[in-house]
Amino acid sequence: MAKSKATFSKRDKEKKKLEKRQEKAEKREERKANSQKGASLEDMMVYIDEDGNFTSTPPDPKKKKEINAHEIELDITKRQAAAEEDARRNGVVTMFNHDKGYGFLRDLDTQKSVFVHINSIHGELKEGDKVSFDLQRTLKGDSAANVMKKS
Repeated sequence: MAKSKATFSKRDKEKKKLEKRQEKAEKREERKANSQKGASLEDMMVYIDEDGNFTSTPPDPKKKKEINAHEIELDITKRQAAAEEDARRNGVVTMFNHDKGYGFLRDLDTQKSVFVHINSIHGELKEGDKVSFDLQRTLKGDSAANVMKKS
């Protein structure tokens, strides 16, 4: 008698492959049965209730609230920025490099560090000088403009 050339591991692998094929076929049939190709748009709609949960029933139009998009504040700094830009600020020069043409001021009200460029300065500045300046918003952060040394 001749031995079978199919070993245990080969038979086991074939069995697993067959099981996977059957599982795939079952899943495919299940997807076909649950597909909504013939369903109407209303059947496919999902709504969100006032608590943020998904629901299949549309919201009650009586509970609808009108919201003005301009009244929504995403960032509190916008409101503060409008108030801050109007006033002239006071500060102290913490660092200024004449060779490179820039430095930093410390705002006396907020204690924030503000960048200053040599083009924004009226007169000469040294470290420790008291100055007044306008705050300017830039892409890289706050910058000082119209910097004048206080006497």
